[in-house]
Formats: sequence, structure tokens, C-alpha cells
Amino acid sequence: MPLTHTRDLFGKALKGKYALGAFNVNNMELLQAIVEACEEEKAPLILQISKGARQYANPVYLKKLIEAAVSLSNIPIAVHLDHGDTFELCKQCIDEGFTSVMIDGSHLPFDKNAEVCKKVVDYAHKHNAVVEGELGQLVGAQHDDGEEGGGYSKGGLYTHPDEAVQFVKQTGVDSLAVAIGNSHGAYKFKGTQHLNLDRLKAIKKALLDAGMGDYPLVLHGASSVPKEIVQEINKYGGKLGEDTAGVPEADIEIARRTGCTKVNIDTDLRLALTAGLRKVFAESPKEFDPRKYLGPARAKVKELVRHKVKNVLCSAGHAFD
Repeated sequence: MPLTHTRDLFGKALKGKYALGAFNVNNMELLQAIVEACEEEKAPLILQISKGARQYANPVYLKKLIEAAVSLSNIPIAVHLDHGDTFELCKQCIDEGFTSVMIDGSHLPFDKNAEVCKKVVDYAHKHNAVVEGELGQLVGAQHDDGEEGGGYSKGGLYTHPDEAVQFVKQTGVDSLAVAIGNSHGAYKFKGTQHLNLDRLKAIKKALLDAGMGDYPLVLHGASSVPKEIVQEINKYGGKLGEDTAGVPEADIEIARRTGCTKVNIDTDLRLALTAGLRKVFAESPKEFDPRKYLGPARAKVKELVRHKVKNVLCSAGHAFD
């Protein structure tokens, strides 16, 4: 099946009240685990590639890996640039065949953010691609930790409903990533902290009242940082600490029903892969065959992705809607 567009996937997800899993890809094992899990669960899929992933794996390698995955799969798959930081990078990815790009100007003043976003939208729409913008700032690294720079926000900045309406109107962006207390990384929350779901509902209502219909919103920093995976990492020699905490899956379920149509998951994939690797190395310290440790790690990621699409995002079974 050829690559599809998030525009097509969003409409079906909004109607069906499920969310699309947007999973970050850095290497072959992650890609295989994600695609195989979604294929088996018949879940539509967004594969995300960050600037850092492109630097690490080389864009040509990643493109060929995804082409292989798509050729072996029957589910709809979109390829999305995660946290593009310049017009030039977004243009390059569109020219390479990405069906969706994100331009992240959230660290810029409103007018500058809107200006660069509009520039990307104008180019993308001429080349049959769609664009995700971001308004507000998440706590934590503003881009992939593997990238150079990117900035870090300690306090975050919630998305304002009225500004969201103005931003969408001004830019023509196809979806909007919002800041409602979500955070990047493995140390998102403390204690009983939750997403501000009232703010999410207010943003959704403002867009609806402005005549934009059931507008697709995006939840970044949505990994739940499962305690059992963190404990497994630490059991086999990790030092993550007990203060790791992610977005409660119950919050993500409410966000999904409220209209967060795309949910980004990256940290959880890294944790699952690390847990699988550490277990093999701890139990079989003489092992040096990459297949013997990467295989179990890949299986751990696949198990996690299956859980997300079945029990949290509820996208399983919707590949052929």
C-alpha cells in the first residue's frame, strides 16, 4: 500500500473517536516492531522521524527502511517529520516524499511562529503534503534529545484557546500541537500531576465555535513512562531513579475522546528497547550476537505498541475504515 496522508487518517479518527499513534523511528528494530504490531492489530499508523533521527541514521537509510516496511504492509501508513525546526528542513522532507511535516516555531514569538508556519503550509499544500504547527511550550527539551541545541523549557507555556483560533486562521495549518501540561522526556510529572483537560476542552470548543469544525489537535510528550519498564531497566543495572513519571494513560484516553487525534510516543519506545537489551546483557553477559539481544528488545517494543493501539489509543481494528 502506498503512503497515505494524515489528512485522510484524521477525518476517520475524529469520526471514530480514536487517536492515531505517532511513533518515532530511529533504526530498523524500532521500525519493524512498530509496523508489525500495527499490522497485526490492524491499526493505522504515523511513522515519525525527527531531525536527530535523520542525523543518526542518515535520511537515505531511513527512507529505504520505510519503503521496505510499506511494501510489506497492508495498513495505511503516513510518514511525518517530527519537530522540524526550519523551513529548509521541512521543504527537504517534503521533497523526499514525506506526506506530513511539523514546523515547530513554539519557541518563537507568536507572529514569528505564525510566519514560518504559513511559509511551510504554502509550500506543503502545493506539493500534496500536510502541516502540523505548535502553539505553547512543553516542559523539557523542545526537540529530540539526540539533536544539537533545541532549547529546554522548565516552566512550559499553556496554549491559549483564542490564540489557537487566531494561529490556525492565520497559517492554514492542518493540525495543531497544544501544550496542556504535557512534557517531553522520562521525568514529566511529579506526584499526582495530570494533563489540564479543561484547557484542552476549551481549545477544542474555541476552534469549533470559530467555524473550524472538529479540528484535529495533537498531543506531544504523551509517553506514559510505565513503572514496570522503568523497574525492569533498574533491575538489570539501569539508574533511572524512582522519580520517572509520564502522562497517565487515563488522561490520554480522555484527551482522545476530547479530540486529540494524534498522540506522539517516543520515550516509551526507548525505555522498552533499553529494558529488553539490559535483560539479555544481565542474564547472558557472554552474549555478543546482535540478533540475540536486539531480537528480544524488538519484541519488547512490539508488545508496548500493541498495548498502546489496543488499550489506550483504541485505533486497533480501524486500519480499513
